[in-house]
Amino acid sequence: MSVKSIRKALVFLIIMLPVIVDLGCKKQARCGCGKDVLFELQLEEARVYFNSEFTNIQFSTTANPYSTYYFCNPGEMKKYFSESESGDILLISGKVYWNCNYIYNQSNYSYGYSYSSLYKVYDIEVTSVSTNLYGK
Repeated sequence: MSVKSIRKALVFLIIMLPVIVDLGCKKQARCGCGKDVLFELQLEEARVYFNSEFTNIQFSTTANPYSTYYFCNPGEMKKYFSESESGDILLISGKVYWNCNYIYNQSNYSYGYSYSSLYKVYDIEVTSVSTNLYGK
């Protein structure tokens, strides 16, 4: 085999390789309530905080206190908090989405290991809130 034919074969492979191999380009999940669901919580134990008008309700799960979840639908859920106080541990279920402010702020950081890589912020469309029967 001559050098010229080896070069032709290499050029052919370089051109055809991306066509043959799937590079795994994946669509990024859209942020915000009602967009692409990341995962669902099912009766997750969480410490819930809210203001007196129930316009801002947020929580962190007891399993992962570094992540914060903001309610997409706080007005609809305020009826579940009539007997609860801010800071109580409740059981939460719902669909979880990326929080847009978190995503925009993350794009300003480098991708090295840092505190910001541990701390994540999500939005959640809550479907149920129930009392944790095992204590506050």
